[in-house]
Amino acid sequence: MKKTLLTLCAMLMIFSPGLVFAAKDIKAGFVYVGPVGDAGWTYAHDQGRQQMEKLPYVQPSTFIETVPEGAESARVINGLVRKGHNLIFTTSFGYMDATIDVAKRNKDVVFMHCSGFKTADNVGTYFGRMYEPRYLSGIVAGKMTSKNVIGYVAAFPIPEVIRGINAFALGVQSVNPAAEVKVVWTQTWFDPGVERDAADSLLDIGADVLAMHQDAPATLQAAEARGAYVVGYNSDMRSFAPNAFLTAPIWNWGALYTKIAEQVHNGTWKSQQLWWGMKEDLVRLAEFSAKVPADVQALVEDKAAAIKAGTFHPFSGPIKDQAGNVVVPVGQTPADGDLLGMNYFVQGVQGTIPK
Repeated sequence: MKKTLLTLCAMLMIFSPGLVFAAKDIKAGFVYVGPVGDAGWTYAHDQGRQQMEKLPYVQPSTFIETVPEGAESARVINGLVRKGHNLIFTTSFGYMDATIDVAKRNKDVVFMHCSGFKTADNVGTYFGRMYEPRYLSGIVAGKMTSKNVIGYVAAFPIPEVIRGINAFALGVQSVNPAAEVKVVWTQTWFDPGVERDAADSLLDIGADVLAMHQDAPATLQAAEARGAYVVGYNSDMRSFAPNAFLTAPIWNWGALYTKIAEQVHNGTWKSQQLWWGMKEDLVRLAEFSAKVPADVQALVEDKAAAIKAGTFHPFSGPIKDQAGNVVVPVGQTPADGDLLGMNYFVQGVQGTIPK
């Protein structure tokens, strides 16, 4: 009987694409682009890692922090494989090609790459619809500005960042058409000094609310020091700006990491491209500061409920670009592919997108 069951399991493993990997305990490895103490992107991923570790079949996991994107990451990923990790998460876009290359030589390991678009039989991708809480945070910023000048400290001019800026600006415009969002690029994910200089430059030209797509809390600290409001990102950073903080679009990576570990453990994992949103609780809006009026909180909560219910989409038309061209006609919503490749600014954004 035991032999028959083993034979049946072997046949399922060969012929069922949904059962690519046998049930197993999980030894997970994580590759991080920044330090776990950044209070932002890497910190949020590490909180998710720790949540995943609470599962009874997950062994103590390994993380390697501050790994440069590119060739160096392949060495680190290979090292995790050699040490017996059977589930590896690579958490930055620049790790994509290295992840694919290592996966080709290690078919018995599951790889999940964050924010990329390349897959293989043993490689899946994952990301979150951060534009949903970005839009909500824009409503807060649009209501809280008195000068109608909102600054945005942005990392790199890639679709992920551009999409977030646009969603934020659309949220601002929905409640305050007179407000403008001014963008400054830093060309870095994590450099507190550069981020602080960019934030100060926006405050110098009159911004009274700041937002950001950065990994350090430097933007919050600049707002705190100069009496402005600030919308954070990645994690709840209010401790860095107790007087300035309004809210923040934040990640809940544990929701996804525990799901992936469960699938690998049960033998049901298969390669797919996950793009979860507020409905799946991968992304959310941080608790409001007491400085946000009750009526603004209620407005945002109603819109959040509509997003979760699927009755409202932040990028529903009509939407125009900076030049006044209609990019999303009335009554239409962009396909996911268009959102993932977004390369224009919407009306209400001041700044250019470098090539």
